[in-house]
Amino acid sequence: MDTMKQALLEGLRELDIPLPEAKADTLCAFAQAMLRQNQVMNLTAITEPSAVARLHLLDSLTVIKALEPGRKTLIDVGCGAGFPGVPLAAACKGLKVTLLDSLGKRVNWLAETLPSLGIGAECVNARAEDFAAERRERYDYAASRAVARLNILLELTAPFVKVGGAVLAMKGAAAEEELQEAANAIRKLGLKPEKVLEFPIEDTHHRLVVLRKIAPTPKQYPRRYAKIKQSPL
Repeated sequence: MDTMKQALLEGLRELDIPLPEAKADTLCAFAQAMLRQNQVMNLTAITEPSAVARLHLLDSLTVIKALEPGRKTLIDVGCGAGFPGVPLAAACKGLKVTLLDSLGKRVNWLAETLPSLGIGAECVNARAEDFAAERRERYDYAASRAVARLNILLELTAPFVKVGGAVLAMKGAAAEEELQEAANAIRKLGLKPEKVLEFPIEDTHHRLVVLRKIAPTPKQYPRRYAKIKQSPL
């Protein structure tokens, strides 16, 4: 068994995430395709196979712990090389995933690669603040990883989520600090902090911040990204 798959299977057992071996093979095939493409396109700084399994694949799959029965649509905002959206699309039967990124080369690569691996996902090249006008409050979940601090990220993600759904923000050690910093944004965007899930992966603790959508997001949000960054809520 290669080191990537072994690390993935060991991590799944540690995190208590059940996954058929065939799906683990699919995830590893995607990761290998990413590493090949990384030689000509900047997709990841993590290239050691077992580290890819832990820090990309397992990290993405922790989102499964926040998914609820009956909720079937998720948008990955700023998906980059496809994390967390691609592992979730591969692992979760019936979950309809939209991968959204502003960089066309990444999105084109994902659109070409995923069908050959049997992974179904919608790939969209657009800025979040533009695409929100088209898909406003259409998703059960908006997930995001390593895009921006929470007070900025929430304005880009909350507009996509239906009332009753949730924003799932993948964060690190500063999660609680960012939650406090984002208190005003949370209130203005119609969100409510629900829980912070913590997962030990390698020598760090990855945190998943779950914010419930309790009211519609006011129509003036999201603003243009330059404005969001200049003056966070």
